[in-house]
Amino acid sequence: MAVNLRREKVARGFLVCLCLWGVFSLSYAARSGVSKQKFEVKKHLNRLNKPAVKSIQSPDGDVIDCVPITKQPAFDHPFLKDHKIQMKPNYHPEGLFDDNKVSSTSTKSKDKEPHIPQLWHRYGKCPEGTIPMRRTKEDDVLRASSVKRYGKKKHRSVPLPKSAEPDLINQSGHQHAIAYVEGDKYYGAKATINVWEPKIQQQNEFSLSQIWLLGGSFGQDLNSIEAGWQVSPDLYGDNNTRLFTYWTSDAYQATGCYNLLCSGFIQINSDIAMGASISPVSGYRNSQYDISILIWKDPKEGHWWMQFGNGYVLGYWPSFLFSYLTESASMIEWGGEVVNSQADGHHTSTQMGSGRFPEEGFSKASYFRNIQVVDSSNNLKAPKGLGTFTEQSNCYDVQPGNNDDWGHFFYYGGPGKNENCP
Repeated sequence: MAVNLRREKVARGFLVCLCLWGVFSLSYAARSGVSKQKFEVKKHLNRLNKPAVKSIQSPDGDVIDCVPITKQPAFDHPFLKDHKIQMKPNYHPEGLFDDNKVSSTSTKSKDKEPHIPQLWHRYGKCPEGTIPMRRTKEDDVLRASSVKRYGKKKHRSVPLPKSAEPDLINQSGHQHAIAYVEGDKYYGAKATINVWEPKIQQQNEFSLSQIWLLGGSFGQDLNSIEAGWQVSPDLYGDNNTRLFTYWTSDAYQATGCYNLLCSGFIQINSDIAMGASISPVSGYRNSQYDISILIWKDPKEGHWWMQFGNGYVLGYWPSFLFSYLTESASMIEWGGEVVNSQADGHHTSTQMGSGRFPEEGFSKASYFRNIQVVDSSNNLKAPKGLGTFTEQSNCYDVQPGNNDDWGHFFYYGGPGKNENCP
């Protein structure tokens, strides 16, 4: 009997030890998992946030670092180690590039806009020889699904005008209202985009208005260069409207990123910060604001350049980043995109554009105006055969037009969830 009691005590003691060891192991594993993630995040932040010669606190909470132009993230790319920065394009789509169109602190050009619509400018500017970079915070990276996916779009987020099957819409969760051209070789695109601050329903959703320059198939090898404005709480941690760029050479899988969040885009401009807030924004039946974006391929070097407004050449995507876009784009798209996560089983109420349908018109609905493409002779031309596309016109719609003042234009957008879009 005593032997049995002793055995039971030993067994109980063993089980208690086993349980304690299990709890300790789990807590150690959890702690080591957290510390490993923190280490990965810190390492990534060190890669992204380069040493600055000056830092500017923006009223919206951003910190803008003035980073020496040669220390920007692009030069972490192995193919760019010995790259000589091209400080201006050889050619501009309207002809030979003019020095007056490159922004610098000493240049006062009649082409240059008097106001730069970025909030951080209220508190200072970056010196020549540096570029302004929005500092990435720990929370920014932690909001991403993984450190690796931070600053990247989800797969298959390009509108497919010829493939609007309902199952495709539901799979991708992205919805669009766009105008597009295809069937030719395109060497650039331009538009003036109305700027709003659409409401976002879920943290993991976004709303953007942009230009896409596309090459390749819509499979695994899609090349895309993109620029416009976006509201993305997931990426930036707030609901501000921000200037952005994006690129990919493999359909958003491994290559490319937003803004300067990976090696790729080479910035030369000291005035404009990628990912920084745009201010002011348009109001319903109130003042209207817009931004002009031009992207074109330099016929001499082959790089894809970006200009913001009338006088701010921001920089370029080196041609070697791409496969199909090394030559030209085969499709151009202009318009809006939202993420519809259908969190509660209903369509999202995330707004596109102003959140109003196109038929409401000026000062109510959002617009793209003066839509143009760059042809093989490096001239800006009106787009031929402009088509439109939306997956669900009851949620977001698009309505094109043409007149002397605005050339080719369209109104687009919508409220998302409504009585006709449950």
